[in-house]
Amino acid sequence: MPPYLPDNDVTRSDICDYLQEVQRFDQQCAVILESLEKAGEIDNTLIVVSADNGWPFPRSKASCYDSGTHQPLAIRWGGHVKGGRVVDDFVSLSDLAPTMMEAAGLTLPTTLTARSLMPILLSEKSGQIDPTRDHTLTGMERHASNSRMDGELKNVGYPMRSLITKDFHYIRNFKPDRWPAGDPPAEAVTSFEKLASETAAAFSDYDGGPTKAWLLLNREHAGVSPLADRAFGKRAARELYDLRKDPFEMKNVAEDPEYAEATKDLESGLIAELKATGDPRASGGGDEFDRYSNLRSPGSRKPARGTSLLVPK
Repeated sequence: MPPYLPDNDVTRSDICDYLQEVQRFDQQCAVILESLEKAGEIDNTLIVVSADNGWPFPRSKASCYDSGTHQPLAIRWGGHVKGGRVVDDFVSLSDLAPTMMEAAGLTLPTTLTARSLMPILLSEKSGQIDPTRDHTLTGMERHASNSRMDGELKNVGYPMRSLITKDFHYIRNFKPDRWPAGDPPAEAVTSFEKLASETAAAFSDYDGGPTKAWLLLNREHAGVSPLADRAFGKRAARELYDLRKDPFEMKNVAEDPEYAEATKDLESGLIAELKATGDPRASGGGDEFDRYSNLRSPGSRKPARGTSLLVPK
């Protein structure tokens, strides 16, 4: 059990359900691989398996914490990619686009900021292959529709950016006065079933589920309160976690004098990269993100007028 979640039968059962879904996905992947092998295309196919976000538990999905952004990534390409190696380079899912384009022999657009993983995949070395891949960045603006307000502004986000190295994870929260998991409900919700099944019932940036419901209904208990506060409470403008000592990111050391130099270096490094890519948050802007209209109206899977979303049936 991760230390940011309560250890009880409800949470354990919730996690078991999640792991059952993972097993089912693995089985489906096995069927796909078997089909490719029967068709004689297994060694001619670049196969990439990953995910889109962290697992759907409080303080994970819809956050920049490691449990919300760190994804599994498996890549196989027949005889092209040598196995049996451990590579320490940092990569991002955005690197997949130039990787696939290069594998297909296409010219990469100059507008791409991500980089192809092909040099790493085709290398026969272990350890650090590309010395410039010593960090990665993550970020978030908005998750669920209408999850929070800021004065008269509705449907605002919780802008955060982060920089991760092998030793540290630095997170910059640009609007720390807002609720990171979404606004609390106007009236207390006491129904376990409602909190478990209706994401919008409370703190709607986090998916509804048994663990979320249990945390909220037991948050006043002494042993539960710190976990609930980490999940649903407001956060400091700056967060720093020493991954060597604290891999689950439980203790924010950004204001600890011992980490003053690391905090300063990571802050300057993060802001420099954000400015280089034109991120308005790095220069005190970005409020225009909060004024973007909903792509979908609440409760509807139909795109709003004027959009070109491809919505699954």
